[in-house]
Amino acid sequence: MAVEQKDGPLLRIAGVHFHFDTRPVFAGFSAAIGPGITWLRGANGMGKTTLLKLAAGALTPNRGSIALDGIDCAAQPLAYRLAAFYCGGDLPDLPWLAVQELLDLHLALYPAADARLVERQLDAFGVAGTLGQALSTLSLGQHKKVQLALALALPVRLLLLDEPFNGLDAAAVEYLRGQLGELGARQDVCVLLTSHLEPLVAVRRMLDLAP
Repeated sequence: MAVEQKDGPLLRIAGVHFHFDTRPVFAGFSAAIGPGITWLRGANGMGKTTLLKLAAGALTPNRGSIALDGIDCAAQPLAYRLAAFYCGGDLPDLPWLAVQELLDLHLALYPAADARLVERQLDAFGVAGTLGQALSTLSLGQHKKVQLALALALPVRLLLLDEPFNGLDAAAVEYLRGQLGELGARQDVCVLLTSHLEPLVAVRRMLDLAP
């Protein structure tokens, strides 16, 4: 279901052009996305994951600008990334790290983070027992739960969730929907998520990437 958007935008994407070596993805794309949950929709290959990574600062547009609360992603990359977190399905580039080491790395990158909140999220997702394991030994579902525990615990203004329900068991899906329901009611967090299925949480806006 959709809820009417009444608040001013937190995330501004203006005239973004982006292309890979083999194909263009965006040509002058613009959007203003405010607090609460925005459901980013589109067929496979339309650029949903690419847009999330652009909004996270993991990819750089060829032209155009992306700003969060007036912080320009290109001009102030450190300040921008401290306010944003991307949670996708990608495996980390350092698979030999233990789960606890990955968490410690993120806690160091986000100095305002509370380690106790991360621990509570890990417990809720049932993966607190994986802290000593190497990331490479985690199942898809365990890896997704560790990422989501971080995403829900870090004190960010922009949360980018790429197919967050994929790989989760029924209990984890139900818990995540409850957490998203709480985030969606807040006015200080912008959540942009992709999902092929109806997320079954109150969204303030649906953003469609048309062919």
